[in-house]
This record gives sequence, C-alpha cells and structure tokens, in this order.
Amino acid sequence: MKRNVSLEEISDGRLYGENDMVKADCHGCKGCSKCCHDMGESIVLDPYDIYRLQVGEGMSFQELLATEKVELTVVDGVILPNLRMVENVQMRDGQGTVGKMRTPQCAFLDATGRCSIHKSRPGICRLFPLGRYYENGDFKYFLQTGECAETNRSKVKVSKWIDTPNLRSYHNFLCTWHYFLNDVEEKVGSLEDMEAGKRLNMLVLQTFYMVPYEVGEDFFTQFATRMNGFSEK
Repeated sequence: MKRNVSLEEISDGRLYGENDMVKADCHGCKGCSKCCHDMGESIVLDPYDIYRLQVGEGMSFQELLATEKVELTVVDGVILPNLRMVENVQMRDGQGTVGKMRTPQCAFLDATGRCSIHKSRPGICRLFPLGRYYENGDFKYFLQTGECAETNRSKVKVSKWIDTPNLRSYHNFLCTWHYFLNDVEEKVGSLEDMEAGKRLNMLVLQTFYMVPYEVGEDFFTQFATRMNGFSEK
C-alpha cells in the first residue's frame, strides 16, 4: 500500500540494505501488540504471504477467506487480500481476567494478544517497524520512527529481522510484484470499461492467489512461471 508522505516525515532519514544494522529489535514486544491494532486494511498480502500461510497453517486462499480473517479490498485501484481487523475481542491476561479490546485488532491475535501465525506471518508484519522505499526498479528499507511503541529498541541486522529464507530471491520477487502491480493499476485506471477492469483484477487474483501453490516446491519458481504465463495473456 502506497503512502503519500515524505521519508523525512516518517523515518530517521536513512535507507538500509539487508546487511545493514538498524534499531528495530523490539525484544519480543514484551506483551505489546499495538502494531496489530487499528490497522484498517493496510496489512496487504502478496502471493508469497499466501504461500507461507498455505504451508504453515494448511489453509488455501479460499479457506483463508472463509475464516473471515482475510478479506479482499481495493488497494490503489487493484483488488488484493489483506488481514482483517475484528472488534469486541475478549482478551485474557496472565491472571485469567477477561476484558475487551477497545480498538479493532488483527483477527489472528490469540486470547492473550499474541500472534497465532507468527511463524507464517506476512512480510509487512516481519518488516515492522521498517518499511520499503521503491525507486528505479529496486527498493531499500527505512525505519519508521513514529509507529512502534517500544522506545528502547536494539540494533539488529535487517536480514535477521525480516527472518525470511532465500532473501535474494525474496527481494527480487518483491521488486517484480511491486512494479507489476503498478502496471496493473495504470492499466485499470486507463480502462473506460469498468467490466474490463474487473476482469483484469479477477485475472490477477486467479493467477497469483486463487490457484494453490505446490507445497514443498520452490515458491519463487512457481511465481515466475505464473508471471510469465500472465504476460502472455
């Protein structure tokens, strides 16, 4: 999801690579889940996120939608899935007392306020409090300075913080996906026929989300095959 703000407004003014050290380590969050609350539709899922959930949670894209923990929304003109926020969730602390959260929270938080899909969590969640700055066909990371409630963060290597295997392939995938979505957005915006725009959006969903990925096979190879097939249509 694009943000129409300057880096100077939201960051420390630096751009980071995977091998750089950055003050992002929140020390296990110490029971805090503020970044999992009141996020609206901003936790957008890319195809690799769906693959991770398919492998880690054993749920297909259609099953994730059926749980109502994932929903579809329009992001910059393109229909994409995102983590759903839910309200009036009962919470339980260490003493067993029950209360209700006052703000909408991620549907995947458990009764103690912890992430129930942490090993399979989406890329945006792995990034936080980092963000990605795309430019000239590539991207760098930046540190969001006003988002995380933890004030005593420690330095950590960006690659370690992101906690994603095969990081070079992942980086290339993110670039390909980002600029592909830019092209789709421009195409949808240029179409006078609304039905044609809907068909293009459905083709993106069908190609990259709805058809299950083969568990146990390399995701990035599967994604490249789908991307090549899409460009031929």
